[in-house]
Amino acid sequence: MSERPDHAPETTPLGEPSSEFFERIRGRGAAGWKEWLQTCGDRAAAIPFSQHLEVYQAVYGPAALRENPMPVWFPEAPDLERAHVTQWCLRHECDSVDDLHAWSVREREAFWQEAIQELGIVFQQPPRAVWDTSSSLASPEYLTGAQWNVAASCFQGDLDRPAIHYADEEGRSETWSLERLLEEVRRVAGALAAQGFGRGSRAAIMMPMTPEAVAIYLGVIWAGGAVVAIADSFAAPEVATRLEIGGAEVLFVQGTYHRAGKEIDLYRRVLEANVPPCIVVGDAALQRSEDRDYAAWRDGAAPLVAPVICASMDATNYLFSSGTTGAPKAIPWSHATPIKCATDARLHQDVHGGDVLAWPTNLGWMMGPWLIYAALVNRASMALYGGSPATREFGRFVEEAGVTMLGVVPSLVRAWRENGTIEGLDWSRIRCFSSTGECSQPEDMFYLMSRAGFRPVIEYCGGTELAGGYISSTVVVPCAPSVFTLPAFGLDFVILDEEGNETDCGEVFLIPPSLGLSTSLLNRDHDEAYFAGVPAGPHGELLRRHGDLVERLDSGRFRVLGRADDTMNLGGIKVSSAEIERVVAELEGIREAAAVAVPPPGGGPAELVVFVVLQGESPSDESQWFAVVRRHIAGQLNPLFKLQRLVIVDSLPRTASNKVMRRLLRQRAAEERGA
Repeated sequence: MSERPDHAPETTPLGEPSSEFFERIRGRGAAGWKEWLQTCGDRAAAIPFSQHLEVYQAVYGPAALRENPMPVWFPEAPDLERAHVTQWCLRHECDSVDDLHAWSVREREAFWQEAIQELGIVFQQPPRAVWDTSSSLASPEYLTGAQWNVAASCFQGDLDRPAIHYADEEGRSETWSLERLLEEVRRVAGALAAQGFGRGSRAAIMMPMTPEAVAIYLGVIWAGGAVVAIADSFAAPEVATRLEIGGAEVLFVQGTYHRAGKEIDLYRRVLEANVPPCIVVGDAALQRSEDRDYAAWRDGAAPLVAPVICASMDATNYLFSSGTTGAPKAIPWSHATPIKCATDARLHQDVHGGDVLAWPTNLGWMMGPWLIYAALVNRASMALYGGSPATREFGRFVEEAGVTMLGVVPSLVRAWRENGTIEGLDWSRIRCFSSTGECSQPEDMFYLMSRAGFRPVIEYCGGTELAGGYISSTVVVPCAPSVFTLPAFGLDFVILDEEGNETDCGEVFLIPPSLGLSTSLLNRDHDEAYFAGVPAGPHGELLRRHGDLVERLDSGRFRVLGRADDTMNLGGIKVSSAEIERVVAELEGIREAAAVAVPPPGGGPAELVVFVVLQGESPSDESQWFAVVRRHIAGQLNPLFKLQRLVIVDSLPRTASNKVMRRLLRQRAAEERGA
């Protein structure tokens, strides 16, 4: 791709194409874009994004990125030949990735059996079947009859290879081999066993993503227990709620650490809650007699060399929903659940042995354990940064660690773009990005791809109760910004309107069974949460509620529009808040937007209120912005979507998992209107 065709024009050092070039490629679509990529060659990452955007609009049309994003990355022979999906297609004589997906849902048990075999999952006693649905299709028993411990599958192959690359803001930088990680896991498990911890026990972890946190996480599971996950961003009342629901016997907590230049004292914070005995990692002055220093505690017992053997449905992790209203749902993961994480990573993000995976996350959220299994079961390594991912230092860490797959959340990408954080970095070893957590903006994802010399962004959407994605992309099909290409392998879904009919834009419902789908909740009725009131599928299938709004594009691909419970009725038309926010955020000078609908006093049609966060030194006259935003919504979406009020704020309220808390915005809008 680095060779330039004979007829390609010269460009300036900044990559500005000539007028002759524009005349030739205008309106030529993919062929014109491919010519631009050939012209850029190895200089693509050094060329200003504005030039890439100008060419994109010339070849595809000025509205394409907003209305129907078209590809900016195309797989070439090395990508296709190397991809795991290609090998699966060859084995099963599938002509396309869509054919392979169709086989994976037509022959679900065969698909998962093959995935388990390819991953090399370690069993002491193999399963009799992938699942047993005789008692319940909604809540099957996975890997029936198997005796094993999933943590053992993280330590296969060469123990000398790297497992974790780590650096933080305090200057610590080190690489742990797989052998060192295994030794630490055995020591943690041995110390737990010495105090009576075993199969069925529960230990909470509240730590940033460090090598020790990974070792403790796997050590709890190695000892036969389950991790109660608590994000390190939670305040004391939220910690207390999760500890009470999870029933943890012990809490592993970081003492102090630095993030974004600030010292954070987690140990002191958790003492404000009613916490069990703490094992404190790192520096901290112990405040209670029952609390222990991690290093001394770990060294006080013999290592547990062999993992405790468990049944497939034994819990390994209790993860919580974000809990923006009421108590959060506690979602159990079993020993079978991580197979979904590792399989998704292998087939969608195309993780290979020797790859280096980075994804700024935390063990309190599903992407923390997902990252552990996605990397280690696939014989890859993790790159963990103990600091803010919004900084250039994080970008340098990605470069120096040789990251090959970088996971992001869209708001982080937007911050990088606005601040120029990643400009000039050498991210040439990245083979793909992956985005999850919230709806992405096409222009931001386009920007991200361009900064690595054009590598694909694997859009990835799912949830904790799925242990991964229900919809994604792959590295064997062209990548258009913010576009999903197919359902996740081994799983399928339908899109239904409010009457339960199939549609191209509506709420998505999953078709079980599939490994990874939750079968119970610790503190809620699982059937009530996911199956009650759900219509049968088009062919009589049992459907599972998920709650996302999904649009099928003319290309046959998909776009996720946000949560179905974030929809609003404006002028008699249903629209998602995410769709309005996407359009508003396109405006120059607006960094973020959140749209809510508020019923007027006495009832009647809902009123649209938009909250915006402005960029930098943008003028902050609300009346002027109101007129601009109102015209833009009417012009780009629908004249019936009439903006009633616009509110400029310094920031949007978010949960610890970075989701916008529209409930609080609706409450504020209603209160301010009443005042």
